[in-house]
Amino acid sequence: MKHRLAFLLFLLPFLGLAQERGAGIRLGEPFSLTYKDFFDDYFSWEVMIGSGGINGPGYYQRDFENNPPSSNAFYIGHSASKGVSIHGRVAYHEDFTDVFDISQGYLLGYAGAGAQLRTTQVNYTYNLGAGENGGTFNEQRSNVDFGPEAFVGGEYYFDELPLSVFAEVGMFLELLDRVGHIKGQGGIGVRYLF
Repeated sequence: MKHRLAFLLFLLPFLGLAQERGAGIRLGEPFSLTYKDFFDDYFSWEVMIGSGGINGPGYYQRDFENNPPSSNAFYIGHSASKGVSIHGRVAYHEDFTDVFDISQGYLLGYAGAGAQLRTTQVNYTYNLGAGENGGTFNEQRSNVDFGPEAFVGGEYYFDELPLSVFAEVGMFLELLDRVGHIKGQGGIGVRYLF
């Protein structure tokens, strides 16, 4: 019992610090595990690792037609599976607690930018037409997308609990694979603060 009490007394100074560093989960596009920490009172950095969603069917059909396995290949269809999504981000924060007359906890609004790397596994089915090499074939490809992202959101920090909840929306712009393709993103989540 004495050891437990001594351990709790040892932890009290750390629990009293500003609860800004946190790890948690983000539900949405992309679904991710998130770790966030602050450089100072206004700027934070965040790393997210998870699974990004699949683009629309026309996206992968155009990708096949722009890069067919042979000149006489005709697209039939495809199936795609989620891959990995990795983000590195920085954000500027502003305190909105007084603006909304919040008496318990505090609310930070934020906006930021970062870089994102996403992968998707795509299995194409195509036809080579009539002739001795004709028939239906399959080809597996890894679709890799990379580019910047921009986002805005809000995060509420509880007074009595070491938790925060957040919601955000943003955009991802591809620079690798399909230059200029824009994908909307957003999510909600919770972080444990330590």
